[in-house]
Amino acid sequence: MKTGTGTVEGLYIGHGEWLAKWLERRLRCPDRAADLSHDTFCRLLERLPEVTPASPRSLLATIARRLMVDDIRRREIERSVIECFALHNDDTYPITPERILEAIRFLDEVLKVLGGLPSITRQVLLLRRVDGLSQEEIASKLNLSTRTVRRHIVSASVQIFSVMAD
Repeated sequence: MKTGTGTVEGLYIGHGEWLAKWLERRLRCPDRAADLSHDTFCRLLERLPEVTPASPRSLLATIARRLMVDDIRRREIERSVIECFALHNDDTYPITPERILEAIRFLDEVLKVLGGLPSITRQVLLLRRVDGLSQEEIASKLNLSTRTVRRHIVSASVQIFSVMAD
């Protein structure tokens, strides 16, 4: 029974090619498949399994699927940022690759903050800001008091505004 990096090395040797082909079939893009295959093994190294997994392909496929979802979300954010810039572009503040990258990094930080919030706080914030529900509607929907809803909104807002201040 191997532990640590020996396990990851064995998984890479034994299943790296399979994973790359598996990803390529799903993504239909050899370059993205190679990147995600690499990222899968990097993620595995970050969370070194203590023992050799019973089903290594299942483990690799699960990690790769999650990375594909993250990649899709990131690409959607990038597309939204570019569309937003295109709508609000004028000659005094032109779109540059640097501005787009800055906006993507900012949104990535906001998403990290959202991901780190307790699930109820995140849900309250999204119902308020995305769905446009009132505090009373959220309270009714989630069976909470309006005071509790307000606390969740304030808590989430403070954390998001701290990212904006940086």
